[in-house]
Amino acid sequence: MDNAYKKIFSECMKVRKDETVLIITDEKRYKIAKKIFNVGKKFTDKVYLLEMTEKGKDGEELSKYIEDVMTGADVVIAPTSKSISHTDARRNACKAGTRVASMPGITEDILERTLNTDYNKIEELSIKIAEILDDGKYVKLISDKGTDIEFSISNRKGIADTGKITQRGDFGNLPAGEAYTAPVENTADGKLVFDGAIAGIENLDSPVKIEVKKGKILSIEGEKAAQQFENIINNADKNAKCIAELGIGTNDKAVLTSSLLEVEKVLNTVHIAFGDNVTMGGNNNSDLHIDGVIKNPTLIIDGKTIIEDGNLII
Repeated sequence: MDNAYKKIFSECMKVRKDETVLIITDEKRYKIAKKIFNVGKKFTDKVYLLEMTEKGKDGEELSKYIEDVMTGADVVIAPTSKSISHTDARRNACKAGTRVASMPGITEDILERTLNTDYNKIEELSIKIAEILDDGKYVKLISDKGTDIEFSISNRKGIADTGKITQRGDFGNLPAGEAYTAPVENTADGKLVFDGAIAGIENLDSPVKIEVKKGKILSIEGEKAAQQFENIINNADKNAKCIAELGIGTNDKAVLTSSLLEVEKVLNTVHIAFGDNVTMGGNNNSDLHIDGVIKNPTLIIDGKTIIEDGNLII
């Protein structure tokens, strides 16, 4: 366990003795944040721990005070209950040169399992898939549970979440392990079936079926989890209904659990998000970013199969 915590500072963030490190957390994640804080003191004497009120949803904006503190740090590590990834505060901090690691929903079990892995291997695979996304134009995604959707990714950047957050302004998740891009607005048509996990929903009691037309949610079907998902979407702004992200997991130590942070990194899975995608080069600005995971997908880009029935074949 100690090795996993040390790896955050030594390998993933490469914190130097003269750097200021800010750890942002909330009440639910305070215990793990305090452990990160204590390990951080071994790397720099300028490490600070800030506890904030838990946010209501992923992507909810942070206060100007927290943004200013983030901007003043060299490194921000954020083990929080809800994701700060898709916020202006995070984006502005990175623009100012701060390196940010977002760890929404992290647990000790997840941290130990997914950080004690070969991040050089994850980096290589994530970059390889990101390059395919970068060059790609058209996506077809299907699954045995009923996912059948097509959309454009033409001229959209492929991004690799490698776990190496070492340069000024870098941003990523910890644990890391995915490649992702922003689908072109208004191009997605078809059906999605989330059967792995959905952000903010602890128990995916049954698959959530979503019909998408011209890039936006047309209908949502299913049982309790579907009702929860629909409530999250309806309680956000109108742009929350827009498809935002295509992601492919690349972390071989990640497993299917109730944590979206880990599940979306599982090797050979695909996740689709709705809401904000400004961070990844899209044009949809929303106060929500919510991901859903598809198990055993077949992913075809420009006629070439990248994943077939949950098996990466590139």
